[in-house]
Amino acid sequence: MSALVLGLIAALCWGFHDICVRFLSQKVPITAAIFTVLLTGLIFHSGLTVISGGFQALPARAIWFSLAAGVFFVIATFGLYYAFQRGPVRLVAPLIASYPILSVTISTLQGQAVGLFQWVAICAIVFGVAIVAVLSDSTEDATPPKGRTVLYALIAAVGFAGTFALGQAAAEISHEIPSTLVTRILAVALVTGIILIWKQKFWPGKSALPWLIAMGIADGIALLCVLSAGGLPNPQYAAVTSSMFGLITIVLAWFILKERMSATQWGGCMIAFCGVGYLAS
Repeated sequence: MSALVLGLIAALCWGFHDICVRFLSQKVPITAAIFTVLLTGLIFHSGLTVISGGFQALPARAIWFSLAAGVFFVIATFGLYYAFQRGPVRLVAPLIASYPILSVTISTLQGQAVGLFQWVAICAIVFGVAIVAVLSDSTEDATPPKGRTVLYALIAAVGFAGTFALGQAAAEISHEIPSTLVTRILAVALVTGIILIWKQKFWPGKSALPWLIAMGIADGIALLCVLSAGGLPNPQYAAVTSSMFGLITIVLAWFILKERMSATQWGGCMIAFCGVGYLAS
């Protein structure tokens, strides 16, 4: 399976993750939601490890990469949740979806060859996602000052780029299942510590629990897909195509919730998928 396909699967899973967020009440504490999603992802990944017999000793270098990826993943998750809580979507989504540019830049610095037309295709994907996200947000409510919102969104973008670069490096050295398990264990431990230190809530509420569990499973599949690309050619393309989760969310809202999509939004979808098509050629 190619890195592009793995990235598209991740985008679909994270798109489902975001469509679930639409059903959650604003009353659900962010820390409780994050903890439940990450814990579910850890349980899912642990079960997958047992079923696949994926227990393998990791080299020390792979362990350090995996632990660092866990730190970046927690940073990215908190940045994403807080950015979307503040809104608006038209500001937040394009900024977060820009992380593929960072991912490809990191890969270039590591010696991966990326040509001019490949850069054009990558920028087309980011631009297409941005068009769909900007036009999907019709919120006219007052929003908090944008400075901190931009900061949270950029923190999320850097966090995701760091997570994927470090996680793929660990998977390339060893194997994606045990290395991703290390990443998830540390992520849950860090979130638990944050909740205890800041005296936040663990329990999200009974009504939100099924949706958060579904989000955790989707998140578990998505992260494993992107990090599994570490041993494949052009692993950065998994990060690039996974950034289309915002676009997938809006298309799912059109398909499931019957929300309208304009011709310009469909044009943004076409631009993004043309970029994917070029990278796949």
